[in-house]
Amino acid sequence: MVAHIQTIAFSGVEALPIDVQVHLAPGQNAFTVVGLPDKSVAESRERVRSALAAIGLGLPHERITINLSPADLPKEGSHYDLPIALGLIVSMGGLAQADIDGHVVMGEQPGIVAAPDILQAINHLRGSQLLPPPAPEDPAPETPHPDMADIRGQQQSRLALEVTAAGGHNLLMSGPPGAGKSMLAARLPSLLPTLSPAERLEISIIESLSSRRGGVRMANQRSFRAPHHSASLAALVGGGRLAKPGEISLAHTGVLFLDELPEFSHQALDALRQPIETGRVEVARADAHVSYQAQFQLVAAMNPCRCGHADDADLACHRLPLCRQDYLARVSGPLLDHFDIRIDVPPVSLAKMIGDEKGENSAEIAARVVAARQRQIDRQGCLNARLDGDRLRATARPDQAGQGILDHLVEESAVTARGFNRILRVALTLADLSSRAEIGRSDIATAMAWRRLASVAKT
Repeated sequence: MVAHIQTIAFSGVEALPIDVQVHLAPGQNAFTVVGLPDKSVAESRERVRSALAAIGLGLPHERITINLSPADLPKEGSHYDLPIALGLIVSMGGLAQADIDGHVVMGEQPGIVAAPDILQAINHLRGSQLLPPPAPEDPAPETPHPDMADIRGQQQSRLALEVTAAGGHNLLMSGPPGAGKSMLAARLPSLLPTLSPAERLEISIIESLSSRRGGVRMANQRSFRAPHHSASLAALVGGGRLAKPGEISLAHTGVLFLDELPEFSHQALDALRQPIETGRVEVARADAHVSYQAQFQLVAAMNPCRCGHADDADLACHRLPLCRQDYLARVSGPLLDHFDIRIDVPPVSLAKMIGDEKGENSAEIAARVVAARQRQIDRQGCLNARLDGDRLRATARPDQAGQGILDHLVEESAVTARGFNRILRVALTLADLSSRAEIGRSDIATAMAWRRLASVAKT
């Protein structure tokens, strides 16, 4: 007898149909799983054998072949155990094929019933026992993000971080070691809105695909990913034999922080350009081609040169200015052009560092960020960082003084077309934070200043 049960395989974020065929044939007692299974699937033989024995059922004294079709689709995970077990029970006469037709059976899936054991699953399919839907799992307690109140001084950097959060912009910080670049970056998630239910599900799916261990819980806060500069191309954008998601996808809806930006490989950095623009990444391998979501905010930090003290004559090395030029040349101009905001982060005096004066805390700033974001969503359906083309021109309306600065900028051809658009987006976010309908002269002047980072090559 041949039994058929429908289940699914995951390829990236896609759920693809799999037909589990159970064959019982005369011959010696053997249990074989075929159809390009992963080791975890092949090991289902012992798990199924133990589960059936626990309810008093033994395997038939025949040759058992489990065929997972189509055979060319990679399969991994333990969620094939239940369809294999139920297929065996159908083949043994414990269930009718009609009882399982029209069902998709797997270990876990939102919106289905969860049977504590195989016996209750059989009774549910027979109609003799009704299993309730599983109760939602309590979210894990949140680990609070570091607070902005810990930052001393750095008023310009604090404003830039607020604008970054409000408009969904990308931020590049340059400054000497110890200036506070990493501290600022780590506090960006504390300024972002709480996750929506759809965002929680998207992040949880990506995390479950990347995890090599069980027990992935629903995400309850935005990600902050900070890979080391030795990270490979596959680690950043995704890859490997099964095309797993990389750091940029794990940072979806959150923050990807690249410290020591010039120390990353050229190949890895240039691979970020397309996902920054599209919000997705295509991972192509010989046996898999997967598209992952990767809509993240990129925050990067760098020193002004390799020794980090190019702006301090007392501490700078003897190789200036060649040291600075060689160091900055490691980051391509096209990648730099993707940063909406570029700021210098100066060192803070020791007196301010040990003083009692504190700035605004994250909750106060986050309230303004949420209001500015809601203003953008109501007006255009997306954040300013994603606004482009005619919609950007129609939305980013400067007042008379602001238009004068823009006209001069166009006449001087001081920036690329992409750079001009990024200036408009940042200026629009500054206006949104102040609840103004028009972009003012100061908004445009600030956005222009943030595009002309002194320690970075000109756009």
